[in-house]
Amino acid sequence: MSTTFTIDTGTSRATPTPAPMKRLTVPAIRQRKGRTPLVMLTAYTVRTAQILDPHCDMLLVGDSLGQVIYGLPSTVPVTLEMMAAHGAAVVRGSFHALVTVDMPFGSYEASPEKAFESAAWLLKQTGAAAVKLEGGEAMAPTVHFLTERGIPVMGHVGLTPQAVNVLGGYGARGRSEEEAAKIVADGRAVADAGCFALVIEGVVEPVALDLTHGVACPTIGIGASAQCDGQVLVAEDMLGLFERTPRFVKRFADMAGLIDGAAASYAEDVRSRAFPGEGQVYAAKPPA
Repeated sequence: MSTTFTIDTGTSRATPTPAPMKRLTVPAIRQRKGRTPLVMLTAYTVRTAQILDPHCDMLLVGDSLGQVIYGLPSTVPVTLEMMAAHGAAVVRGSFHALVTVDMPFGSYEASPEKAFESAAWLLKQTGAAAVKLEGGEAMAPTVHFLTERGIPVMGHVGLTPQAVNVLGGYGARGRSEEEAAKIVADGRAVADAGCFALVIEGVVEPVALDLTHGVACPTIGIGASAQCDGQVLVAEDMLGLFERTPRFVKRFADMAGLIDGAAASYAEDVRSRAFPGEGQVYAAKPPA
């Protein structure tokens, strides 16, 4: 069902007045297992959230913002404060999708108690509904600890970007029997511990299928399989804002080209003094 948004012209252009609606909940997402595929995209700003929200079941405030927004070499340097600022912006810009915020590297691995402290602070600061953390069997006790204390958790297995220094790169995972078995065991462990959904990233398709059929929660694929219970992409990759993207990305637009063309037209008009024109300047009031 499509959603119509109306804009109150008396408010900020970044503050829409939505049609009445109910935001999707964690139980509603759980119930989508094996049904209509779930749609998830990343969002980091109010305006992006406004545009994506009517089309998505979930918006992920991913720690990929470290690379996409801040130009960092990996997600490892991302901080809780970064995630909180962008998470709050996405919550303000959305009214329908369930918002999940990534827990950054170093904010949850030390102990379940540390993870709870970080997650509780993130949810209080942002108003988001859930957090996402990376890791498998080693993180299952933490997932259980959080969910037992009222914090919904989305899991993430396979290619886990926060562990890039251990993995040695961003290549596909699960090509060997041993690695495939480990990924499946990891996914089942965090799902059994209470995850309401499970991201499966950068794995060979049979691994994604095994996990999708083997866990009770919905699986969200990214470089996995069309048979997962949903899909997620980094929005900027999907929109064609970067020249280089992972193999599993499909570009649904060429926004980089559109922006480049618009900037070139603007520059030309400025240099030729065609802009600002008569319609963009303020005329003096006529004499009384």
